[in-house]
Amino acid sequence: MLIGYARTSTTEQTAGLQAQLRELGATGCNEKVFFEQVSSVAVRTQLEAALDFVREGDTLAVTRLDRLARSTADLLAIIARLEVKGVSLRILDFGGTSVDTKSPSGRLMLTMFGALAQFERELMLTRQREGIEKAKAEGRYKGRVPTARAKAKDVFALSDAGTGAKAIAAKLSISRASVYRILADSKPGVRA
Repeated sequence: MLIGYARTSTTEQTAGLQAQLRELGATGCNEKVFFEQVSSVAVRTQLEAALDFVREGDTLAVTRLDRLARSTADLLAIIARLEVKGVSLRILDFGGTSVDTKSPSGRLMLTMFGALAQFERELMLTRQREGIEKAKAEGRYKGRVPTARAKAKDVFALSDAGTGAKAIAAKLSISRASVYRILADSKPGVRA
């Protein structure tokens, strides 16, 4: 059986997720596809579900390597879990070709490209940090716009009306932690 796994880092990336699902479907992942919208460094419950679901003889398919693993070590751990179960891994878009871990050359290519992808990611993060430091030194870096804090008045109004934190978060499209933070930072009688 060909089982698919798709992931985007944020819930705003719906077009990217839909594109992955279409590509997996076109490849033959029609019976079972696991998908989620979560950062690669977070707990990936659907990836875990996919790894638990696959059985001997199955193939786990993903569109791109970065949708599956966050580092070479993570990739190798996933491949090892699949190999123990007798499951192969297929990366659909691998520089214009697809790679399957059924063959020794496929495993070699995947390991090498996994290491290169991790190296490139680390270089990109280094360049990003250097750019931020330079912008800060020049007084041009303002940081991320605090979206939840901008909704503080609405949080207070809903809270005063007896609405719970979970409902406030859902209604205002902010995290429950942001609701608690806004409410905790306010002093009684002093609200912005």
